[in-house]
Amino acid sequence: MSLKRIARFYSLRFKRLQGSPHSLALGAAIGSAVGATPTLPFHNILILAFTLGSRSNPIAGILAANVVSNPLTFGPQYFLAWKIGNFLLPGRLSWEKIKDTLYLIKHQGLTESFSTLSNMGGDTVLVMLAGGIVLAIPSGLLTYYFVYRFFLRIRARRQKKHILDN
Repeated sequence: MSLKRIARFYSLRFKRLQGSPHSLALGAAIGSAVGATPTLPFHNILILAFTLGSRSNPIAGILAANVVSNPLTFGPQYFLAWKIGNFLLPGRLSWEKIKDTLYLIKHQGLTESFSTLSNMGGDTVLVMLAGGIVLAIPSGLLTYYFVYRFFLRIRARRQKKHILDN
């Protein structure tokens, strides 16, 4: 599959979502923010919890997370989360430990991944989450802004078409 085709697929999926621009944008923002954090095996669970809790669109959240967090972005996201987290909380986590853990998670099932992550230790989780949250905040805010405007334009076009059809 080409990147152009994948982008078109996600664009069409987004355009077909139903709901208010706020609900869709908030769901996408939550998905984008969660997708930017190094919580890979838990993304969908976290997105569902946050979107349902905020009464926003969970499908928009899952679609946005897939755009933000995919095999092309895993490496840079984890590296940036580690770099930022290590800056905020210096000396608690080596890059070698991160690479080894990512390799294990990539080749394990869901249950084994949970076990591997739970055995990493508190310092690792703290550093990665601190860096991930710093990445998540601008990701979520920018996503909300652009997706909200996107759905306002779609709504205006639909209303204009509806008026012209009558």
